[in-house]
Amino acid sequence: MPGRFFLELTGPKLGAALGLESAAIAAEPVRHNIAPGQQIVTLGPDGLGLMRWGIIPVGRVNARGRPVMETLINARSETVFDKTAYEGVGRAVVPVSGWYEWTGEKRRKTAWWIGAKDGGLLFFAAITDVWNGPGGVRVPQVATVTCPPNADVAEIHHRMGVLLRREDIGLWLEGSAEEVVPLMVPWPAGLLRIGEANDVDWEAP
Repeated sequence: MPGRFFLELTGPKLGAALGLESAAIAAEPVRHNIAPGQQIVTLGPDGLGLMRWGIIPVGRVNARGRPVMETLINARSETVFDKTAYEGVGRAVVPVSGWYEWTGEKRRKTAWWIGAKDGGLLFFAAITDVWNGPGGVRVPQVATVTCPPNADVAEIHHRMGVLLRREDIGLWLEGSAEEVVPLMVPWPAGLLRIGEANDVDWEAP
């Protein structure tokens, strides 16, 4: 499942690639190490914007009625429409050039980058929420949706993000829960490429 992203297009170039204009992402640079807790470019029903990666679950409870304590970075596709912790969330798409995963033992891990074989954008299915803080502060938040891995990713991680075809983005954003369930499946094998990413500066996201 995605733990870090990278996006090799600036905000204006991303907008051009998607045929969308957005002042909200006009100053976004190329980013090689996007970490949870940071602002990330998202595509929602109202267009391109920025959201915090990670849903702070204030007021959300689990099936036992207990508060959800951990920040939600990823949500499992198998339960995203069933768990009370996700009640009332919206939907968005996270466009990226790829993501990173790690293998190996602690302190001896190998970092891997994963991107589209054709070098194009990838579109992660995501859920959204808004954190309302003191003084009227509103923080739009996003968490990616995950599913079992395809054959490309299985040797690196036991989960992967749900990837959408460009033509399915509208359905994910606007469709009913029943209509989007068929989209939450592993990406077809053979469409991703993987390489070592040890040259990335992990200490300075």
